Amino acid sequence: MNKEYYVHPTAIVDEGCVIGKGVKVWHFSHLMPGCVLGDQCNIGQNVVISPEVILGRNVKVQNNVSIYTGVTCDDDVFLGPSMVFTNVINPRSAVNRKNQYAKTHVGKGASIGANATIVCGHDIGAFAFIGAGAVVTKNVPPYSLWVGNPAKQMGWISEYGHRLQFDEKGIAICPESNQRYQLVNGSVVLL
Repeated sequence: MNKEYYVHPTAIVDEGCVIGKGVKVWHFSHLMPGCVLGDQCNIGQNVVISPEVILGRNVKVQNNVSIYTGVTCDDDVFLGPSMVFTNVINPRSAVNRKNQYAKTHVGKGASIGANATIVCGHDIGAFAFIGAGAVVTKNVPPYSLWVGNPAKQMGWISEYGHRLQFDEKGIAICPESNQRYQLVNGSVVLL
């Protein structure tokens, strides 16, 4: 038994997976060949991670999540319970579209809420926050907050998960970290 990571006895880890140190894979999950998990990832119960998926360091995948081929996640991403990524725009059972998988990238520190759906081909920016049940059908800028079906931007959010309130100069301060953010031409930058 490998002491560098933990796999629950009911989980299936196919040969050819790359699993970092300190990773935990819980009940009934399936890691398919060619997926890559960075150090300290936590893979909840009943998770499927398809071939060629890449998860950075410290990615938290909650129960019942499906991560399909074409998805990459940077460090510190949170994937909420039962959220899902798609990888084909127009799936049909009788039509093989494995050569048409669209890519989706989730930036560092982004959070995706429970039961959200990320339609393939749309990237989630760093530290963005996708609300529970949202259906993302377009690219999401860094530090933005999105909710609804289809998801719409409802504001901006800090690296600590607090709504940002900008003053007349376009400056906001996170109440937890005292980090300063600036709104510039419809984008947020950390000062």
